[in-house]
Amino acid sequence: MARIANRRRTIASGPDNRRTSSGTRHGARAGLPRAPEGTPGGYGVSRRDALRLASIAAAGAVGLSTLGACGTVPTKPDASTPRKRGGTLSHGATGGGLKDTLDPHFPVTNPDIARCFNLYEPLLMWDNKYKIAPCLATAVTPNKAATVWTIELRPDVVFHHGKSMTAEDVMFTLSRLTDPKNPAPGGTQLAEVLDLKSSRTLDDHTLRLRLSKPYALLDQLLAEYTTGIIPTDFTLTKPVGTAGFAYKSFTPGQLSTFTRFGDYWGDPAYVDELLIYDFADDAAKVNALLAGQVQSVDNLPSYLVDAVGKQGSSALIADTGAWIPFTMRVDTAPYSDNRVRQALRLVADRQQLIDQALNGYGFLGNDLYSPFDPAYADDLPQREQDLDQVRSLLKQAGKSDLQVELVTSTAVGAGGVEAANLYADQARAAGIDVRLTKADANTFYGDQYLKWPFAQDFWNTRNYLPQAAACALPSSPYNETHFDDKKYQKLVAQATQEVDDTKRNELIRRCQQIEYDRGGYLIWGFKRQVDGYSNLVRGFEPSRYQPCGSFRFRNVSFV
Repeated sequence: MARIANRRRTIASGPDNRRTSSGTRHGARAGLPRAPEGTPGGYGVSRRDALRLASIAAAGAVGLSTLGACGTVPTKPDASTPRKRGGTLSHGATGGGLKDTLDPHFPVTNPDIARCFNLYEPLLMWDNKYKIAPCLATAVTPNKAATVWTIELRPDVVFHHGKSMTAEDVMFTLSRLTDPKNPAPGGTQLAEVLDLKSSRTLDDHTLRLRLSKPYALLDQLLAEYTTGIIPTDFTLTKPVGTAGFAYKSFTPGQLSTFTRFGDYWGDPAYVDELLIYDFADDAAKVNALLAGQVQSVDNLPSYLVDAVGKQGSSALIADTGAWIPFTMRVDTAPYSDNRVRQALRLVADRQQLIDQALNGYGFLGNDLYSPFDPAYADDLPQREQDLDQVRSLLKQAGKSDLQVELVTSTAVGAGGVEAANLYADQARAAGIDVRLTKADANTFYGDQYLKWPFAQDFWNTRNYLPQAAACALPSSPYNETHFDDKKYQKLVAQATQEVDDTKRNELIRRCQQIEYDRGGYLIWGFKRQVDGYSNLVRGFEPSRYQPCGSFRFRNVSFV
């Protein structure tokens, strides 16, 4: 279990007991949602959007009568409510755009991730408590040196087009993930250690992977949703996987459609059809939920929890290690000067960001990720706002009149734009001019993604070493800060090879010290994941890993 110091943990205990450092409440007042205080335009996007979101609670949303017979508001079903089979389940996903993909190994946005979970499956999986569990493999076992891993597969898995899954399909998938000409995000770390030429299939349902060097946490890499197993005849024109839904149609930036897969190896989906809609606009997304046009949404604005609860929907709230960092490119001026980076970190009033941008649904961050990792460095001094030190550092750097552009987008999820607006206000108190640029999803996650000098992003729960592999190394697919520290890289390599937990945790602790001292992330807090669903469905369970119960819509039914 992760060690998180009580003095730094401020987690809202529920929608009726949200608390801030002063003990005040944020939420509905006289039936209206209250936007985060200190945020321009109320909602942090524009006054027009603020009014649209407020009208959701005030007016009940257009079409609300469709939620229940004779216009009644359905109440939340309990565990004894009978579950029905059939129907079409519609989900509203945050963000997306023209670069949406069905590729299992190259997802970027929330809609991409939702599609991955429902089309494809990895060998192992993270359960809702963020523990590794079997999925397509029944066992993944290393030798003592962690240089050879034996994988035993389920014998009853069928792909959507009828082909039985074999060890050859797994080998094909691993080859695609680690293709040097087109390395996949989930395969970059695998490519550094996996010796496919020396690996072998022992029979149809067993394979033995040999590594070029020890890697003690290979099972964690194989549990990521970005490593979904595909058949040897895979094609993106008609993609097939093994999960509970099969592909039907796809319009990037708009809608994807899937049908229940009747030959699924586990419990089949309750609904006949799944629709995943892209939503670039929070007001439209929430209105669609309350109007019955979708039955679930990810990243519900947290200050609307009470409001949607009065109108036939419920909030799904999970304690997670999800984070929306401010990202600074360490290779680009002025952020190439560590004094500037440290100053910008000390600008943040982190508790205020949690109280207002997240409406209290979160806990303090300290510029480090992976708070549930057993090696999380919770003994490092908690950074707090220190404007005098900010001015001193900027003066030393010759940047007393610092002006910067911060790029934000609703595509990073609930709380992102709000945090950016609030941070700009906090910086102004230190004499820093932060100019905000709000980009739409197509632009933010377009060609400039990973190139913005000062921006934001979103990440979900991961343990430290897999997260570092994803974002903190020159080989990382999403190294948005362009962090390139030789000492850090050496320590990460040593940690991945160390089979002794205690020794590995100490190496990770030293890695975190480096990121704390000179990294490019400003990690001000961790979100409690807040999603929403209609009271006409059941089966959603909070997940520490991903939104909406890790998007496992196979478990959801109408009542």
